[in-house]
Amino acid sequence: MREEGKYGSEPFVGVSCLVMKGDRFLLVKRANVSKPGYWKAPGGYMQFGEMPEQTAIREVKEETGLTIVNPTFRCITDDVFEDERKQFITIWMEAQYNGGEPKVNAPDEESEVRWFTWDSLPSPLYLPFQHLIEGKTWPSQTTTGDKIGSAINVSDIPVSGSQDIGT
Repeated sequence: MREEGKYGSEPFVGVSCLVMKGDRFLLVKRANVSKPGYWKAPGGYMQFGEMPEQTAIREVKEETGLTIVNPTFRCITDDVFEDERKQFITIWMEAQYNGGEPKVNAPDEESEVRWFTWDSLPSPLYLPFQHLIEGKTWPSQTTTGDKIGSAINVSDIPVSGSQDIGT
């Protein structure tokens, strides 16, 4: 049973996936769920035992009918919905479009599926996606180099008390 905290129950963990097709990415418009009419990337709750890559592949297929390849970790957002007293930890993945025609595959959750470019964003945006584009992420996306994983640099992290486990 989930314990009650400042924002209600413990945080939920979900995965959102930026499905890329050239310079465009896919968004879905929410319907019949919290925040109807808001645009978000395809995604949803992780299932027990599932890896984020598996969640991304499953959710994109369930919501849009598309297949994707190479889902790769991008960042994490901490998304607190004050009015609903809910908190979501969103694992952001980025993947390449692989096939299919985008369609509303889950009409109980969405009303529209469309490709967008960064200079033609729709409105309103769902909070996790808004956090992503505003750079309210961990790790920060404001580093130079390849945007996926470029903010993660473990070479400078000191490891205290490390030992060779293989001996």
